[in-house]
Amino acid sequence: MGNKPPPELYYEILHVARDASPQGVRAAYRSLARQWHPDKHPPASRPEAEARFKAITEAYEALLDKQENSRAVLAAARDGGGGGTTRPPAGKDRGGGGENVVATPVARAARSEKPCPGAVVAPRAPAREAEPARQKVYSACSSGGGGGRRAFAEFSSYVVRKAPPLERRVECTLEELCSGCSKEVRYTRDVVTKNGLITKKEVTQTIRVSPGMRKGSTVTVEGAGDERPGCLTGDAVFVVSERKHKRFKRLGDDLVLRARVPLVSALTGWQLSFRLLCGDKFRCTFRDEVICPGYVKVVKGRGMPVAGGEKGARGDLMVKFEVVFPENLTDEQRKGLAEILRGCA
Repeated sequence: MGNKPPPELYYEILHVARDASPQGVRAAYRSLARQWHPDKHPPASRPEAEARFKAITEAYEALLDKQENSRAVLAAARDGGGGGTTRPPAGKDRGGGGENVVATPVARAARSEKPCPGAVVAPRAPAREAEPARQKVYSACSSGGGGGRRAFAEFSSYVVRKAPPLERRVECTLEELCSGCSKEVRYTRDVVTKNGLITKKEVTQTIRVSPGMRKGSTVTVEGAGDERPGCLTGDAVFVVSERKHKRFKRLGDDLVLRARVPLVSALTGWQLSFRLLCGDKFRCTFRDEVICPGYVKVVKGRGMPVAGGEKGARGDLMVKFEVVFPENLTDEQRKGLAEILRGCA
């Protein structure tokens, strides 16, 4: 697919130096082939393994051909002084027909770089400037695989492409995001028929939503997206969205609960009881404290689970109180309140 890749990429794919021996190239190929053979990978990572295995095999064959041709050229140069005829390496015939070429004194002199007496040797043509595509330099001996990954990324564009990802939204309640759940998602994807045409197909995919996932988090299912002719099947990316809750509001890993308290309860004592997202019943009791307007009570470890954090790590629950004042008071009530509150600072 596409043009032939630059030769320098082959060394990067196999993680070998440019002066590697045939034995070194063969050993590198065997090691990588065992690592990336598609049969050793699960379905989720098999498309990538197939692409890498194809790249590794093509690089191995190309380097072996290059080394064979180099040996043939050297052998022809060594045998050129003995007269007779020589056959050029495969693909190097100038006539294009595979005919034998007579090693004339001029030809032998050109190969040995030592002119024979009486031979007229044409001046050597100046070397062409490197093409822009060949000017990029790679580290052929990168042990950590960084150069190899760059080489594979560029090389893969010559070998195989992957269809763009297909995104779908998955709406979850706060309860589902708190406890984690499995969601069945129905969606439509493109599939390629035997005739190469693209049709629509409705499929169902079950995804796992982990506890504590936030709005905008993604769950990727490899190979469950759209198909394109000549490409690997794309991935399906499911984006988590959050349904509005009637009581709680989420702020990161924390939960906020708003509670309305009558003035008399705020002054004399109050008890608040409600259920958490996990279903447990929770109770807040205020006996020796006055609930002021805007007061916030923080309950540690009663918020959302921390996704990717330590086991059991959770955010906090913040209860914000709104004190409800009476709209009307009688003269007697005003007089009584004044007497009661006069001594309060």
